[in-house]
Amino acid sequence: MLKKFFAPVDMTEGSPWKKIVFFTVPMLIGNIAQQLYNTVDSVVVGNYVGDNALAAVGSAGPILNLLLVLFVGISVGAGIVVSQYFGAKEREKLSITIGNCITLTALASLCVMVVASLVARPLLELLDTPESIIDWCQSYLLILFIGCAGSAFYNILSGILRGLGDSMSALAYLLVSTLLNIVLDLLFVAKLDMGVSGVALATVIAQAVSALLCVYRLMRMKEIFDMGPHYLKLEKQHAVKIIQLGLPSGITQAIFSMAMIVVQSLTNSFGEMFIAANVIIMRVDGFAMMPNFSFGTAMTTYAGQNVGARMYDRVEKGAKQGTLIAMGVSAILTSLILIFGKALMGIFTKTPELVDLSRDMMGILAVGYVAMAVTQSLSGVMRGAGDTVTPMWISIVTTIFIRVPVAYGIAWLTRSAEYPGGRQECIFISLLSSWVCGALITFFFYKRGKWKEKAV
Repeated sequence: MLKKFFAPVDMTEGSPWKKIVFFTVPMLIGNIAQQLYNTVDSVVVGNYVGDNALAAVGSAGPILNLLLVLFVGISVGAGIVVSQYFGAKEREKLSITIGNCITLTALASLCVMVVASLVARPLLELLDTPESIIDWCQSYLLILFIGCAGSAFYNILSGILRGLGDSMSALAYLLVSTLLNIVLDLLFVAKLDMGVSGVALATVIAQAVSALLCVYRLMRMKEIFDMGPHYLKLEKQHAVKIIQLGLPSGITQAIFSMAMIVVQSLTNSFGEMFIAANVIIMRVDGFAMMPNFSFGTAMTTYAGQNVGARMYDRVEKGAKQGTLIAMGVSAILTSLILIFGKALMGIFTKTPELVDLSRDMMGILAVGYVAMAVTQSLSGVMRGAGDTVTPMWISIVTTIFIRVPVAYGIAWLTRSAEYPGGRQECIFISLLSSWVCGALITFFFYKRGKWKEKAV
């Protein structure tokens, strides 16, 4: 019974919405665990070190995301190719793809480890990071970049497992590493007084453990694909296909991270209190976004397997059902966050002004989470079919031409004697605007149906 529970899911048969929900639930729980990585980091430093340390962890986030885009690209490309070959029952091509993914991940980890470590401090200075937190930001980033291989291999190998329809194993390993991360956070920070560096070290160790567990699981899936040294040799056709499909998603993440860095510069201008509030909001935001990201990933696997089997009517049926369920779940979760907002914010800090500021800013974003359910679900369908370029262009438009101009525009228009840098709300109004526009544009391009022509 247990073996069946962890077995890969064939999403080309059975009720579409049941398959999607069954596949999504473990990922949703997994995303909760993933979010706990960052949340526990923030709670521990906020309560044991102080609000400035909390601001330091948050200010490092956009730079961290920007310099890890290589892994995002490989992970998305791997998941798409793996799901389509699995749906088409192409064992040899599936084996070569998985081997090439492992090699590409190792090479990308080495590049990030070297380059990111060199540019972290200059980027922090470029963003006018306050002197009071810049050293903490740098030490946090350096430890995470030096130990990035664990995070890289977990995210990419768990993406492969999900492409094969196995979301349960990825969940189990993530839960193990999350518990380990919590224990190590408390040990390094609360007991050994290692501060922000202790939080980063705990994350690196926990992610390395989860990566090793994923390798172990893949080595035992001999009934689906073959794993041997010769499959690790890069083959141009398969490596290029992975990169071609993953590159647009990597670029999307890079553009999103660059926009966050640009907006972070505006955020920094409002002072340490607002920076800390922004960190708290983004941690709660991570939980609010979980259903959207989970359904988006599930739709990618669902579409990939069914496109591989050439079952396009089934893809569209599942897309409709999955999107409606995602919207409903997102609406319920967002309502709960708004109702219990102050209690949630109070977990991170005991400063009343910071709690109130965080709750007020969170209220601005509320409607946007339902809009993001549409964007993530339908973008997931297009990516699963092999069309990763359209979601990329949509992200570019909503991020560069909507979010950044709206943020700086509102800041400029609301300048006054009381608010010399403009109203702080500009940060979150701009984010809400980009989310709503993104949902409308994504729905339009999904209905056009060009994604049906992009199968591997």
